[in-house]
Amino acid sequence: MKYFGTDGFRGQANEGLNVEHAYQIGRFVGWYYGLRQERKARIVLGKDTRRSSYMFESALVSGLVASGADAYMLHVIPTPGVSYVTADGAFDCGIMITASHNPYTDNGIKLVNSNGEKMEEEVLEQVEDFIDGKIDVPLATGDKIGCTVDFMQGRNRYIAHLIASANFSLQGVRVGLDCANGAASSVAKPVFDALGADVYVFNNTPNGFNINVNCGSTHIEEMQSYVLRNNLDVGFAYDGDADRCLAVDDKGHVVDGDLILYVCGRYLNQHGGLAKSTLVPTVMSNFGFFKALDEIGIKYEKTDVGDKYVYACMREKGYSLGGEQSGHIIFGDIENTGDGIMTSLRIMEAVRAEKESLSTLVRPVKLYPQLLVNVRVKDRDEAMNAPEVAAATAEAEKFLEGNGRVLVRASGTEPLVRVLAEAPTDELCKQADDIVLKALEPFKA
Repeated sequence: MKYFGTDGFRGQANEGLNVEHAYQIGRFVGWYYGLRQERKARIVLGKDTRRSSYMFESALVSGLVASGADAYMLHVIPTPGVSYVTADGAFDCGIMITASHNPYTDNGIKLVNSNGEKMEEEVLEQVEDFIDGKIDVPLATGDKIGCTVDFMQGRNRYIAHLIASANFSLQGVRVGLDCANGAASSVAKPVFDALGADVYVFNNTPNGFNINVNCGSTHIEEMQSYVLRNNLDVGFAYDGDADRCLAVDDKGHVVDGDLILYVCGRYLNQHGGLAKSTLVPTVMSNFGFFKALDEIGIKYEKTDVGDKYVYACMREKGYSLGGEQSGHIIFGDIENTGDGIMTSLRIMEAVRAEKESLSTLVRPVKLYPQLLVNVRVKDRDEAMNAPEVAAATAEAEKFLEGNGRVLVRASGTEPLVRVLAEAPTDELCKQADDIVLKALEPFKA
């Protein structure tokens, strides 16, 4: 697609993505779900805390009401909050303004369907055609012009939904929250307060420019030192739009998406809550994680990298839990998208039910060292289909003798081939990678 990637229309604010784009997206969506069908569309939208989000919000709302839709404004809210409210409030679709974990200079526009799922590609293709002038959309007139609705109650319902999903108390538990100066800043603390936790929150004073700056899940070292310094039981770090969560255990160790899947998957499986006793990770999950799952009899089905592939597999085959190393975890029995705050609650459910510390629950998993090398090539397809590269990959796998793996995959957006090796030591990773890198030499740009 020309504008929309796997996670919305992204770009530097007013460069790759500008207010005209936002207005046009609003114009098309408002018409598509409303005037096109001779009805009044109801569309809900939220944003993160970056300065440009307010500008894009105004442009989107202008486009929506100009096309006859009523625009319900949630203001600052996590991306999964928009998904929840869209489905819960029977809206025609939802719009989220965010660039997730990217710098404040970037922004993006995500569209979700009436079920709160990522928008269908055929609709996105029509949005792109309208932006490129290939489709004509009429303006609403008279009483068909839409209105704006301040819908703060939607955010309150989302917060209530998070609290209601937790059937346990956190009385006496010392919890740290790093809100990344983003969308979690006004949501995460009230949830943990309501459950009785002793909450220690930081990076929750957004100013439009400090979202994701040396904080949140992309700078987990901040939470590691914070947990140890304040003698906390657990810490959770979110990204800018709070659809991801990484944890830090009581020993100050990082609990990434693989470990979160292990802890929650094992707990659910023991209590009959893991559909088909199967997890859905991606191909980038750690070899040690897969070994640990084998040892406790949990099956897994790997997908390509990207939460949309994880969710598609879960929906198609009836699985209930999947996610990525980055902390984008989907609990399919509760939601249809990743939700960082929900993830932290599900971790605490396991911790409280098992009456163990998080460091104890992750102990059985011995993550392997990983070495990822990106190789810039002249032609991705040529390099990936080369017999000598395939042979080198097989040779590297044989070199590791079943105690590690080598994964070679093409970047979806750049002329890169990524070579990932996992093995018991860093040196073995390097030696395995080198076997494949040598075969890629003739294809380098």
